[in-house]
Amino acid sequence: MRPAPEPNDVIKLAVGAKRASPLQLSTWEAILAEIIIGDAFGADRMDYLLRDSYHAGVTYGTYDHHRLISTLRILQKTYEETDEPALGLEAGGLESSEGLMLARHFMYKQVYFHNIRRIYDIHLKEFLRNWLPGGRFSTDIQKHLAISDSHVLATIRSDFFDTTSPRYKLARRLLCREHFKRFYEASQTDAAGGKLQPGKAIADAAIEEFGQDNIRYDYAGPKSIAPVFPVLKFDKAIEPSHQCSQVLAKMPQILVDNVYCEGNIRNNAIRWKDENKNRLLQLG
Repeated sequence: MRPAPEPNDVIKLAVGAKRASPLQLSTWEAILAEIIIGDAFGADRMDYLLRDSYHAGVTYGTYDHHRLISTLRILQKTYEETDEPALGLEAGGLESSEGLMLARHFMYKQVYFHNIRRIYDIHLKEFLRNWLPGGRFSTDIQKHLAISDSHVLATIRSDFFDTTSPRYKLARRLLCREHFKRFYEASQTDAAGGKLQPGKAIADAAIEEFGQDNIRYDYAGPKSIAPVFPVLKFDKAIEPSHQCSQVLAKMPQILVDNVYCEGNIRNNAIRWKDENKNRLLQLG
């Protein structure tokens, strides 16, 4: 009988070198973890784009994965002080890697970070906090596994049909598309006043103006879509990907900095925002 794997061995491969501390990964454990969950070419990240694109009914997440996989190589980072091996690719697969990173960029912009999808995340969390004991999922494994997606959906539906339920309004938001509406999205220009999170300044002031119950703030910090990886060039030199591809070198970061309001006050919120934004952000 094959012995059961050691828990620490599973942890190292499941979370990788960056998050496994204080566990130490050997060189080949780090490579294997990179193949499974790596930022650039981890099997999980390469798969979810294709899978999510298919099930969402969009084409943003497609790329030439056959060509990309066939050019993957384990290469030494000879351009760094330490030449530790890492997962990279041959130069012939560079365009396929650009396709992967562009697919990731557009899936984040059009699906994962879509403003309506994000506000439904907020509404769902609000419902769960009001339903779960203590407002949190249990850390007891059996109790946690006893709550399935179907269980949550059935509870939302049950509360929607019970107008006396304390969660009726929360359930109605989810089932009747009565979600909060975005009235502010931060731009690069808005950050010129020195605010690292312009949306937070707008949200804090909007809460004072319209009340906590009518405003929701959503922020996700800058996310790098194109991590650096080694590329084996045709002359056998190994260089970092951002030096081999202008597309990868100039790939913009993506972030979320949005403010939402109750739908019936959106016109007033937009008018208030237009009148007060420059003052709140200290712009020109």
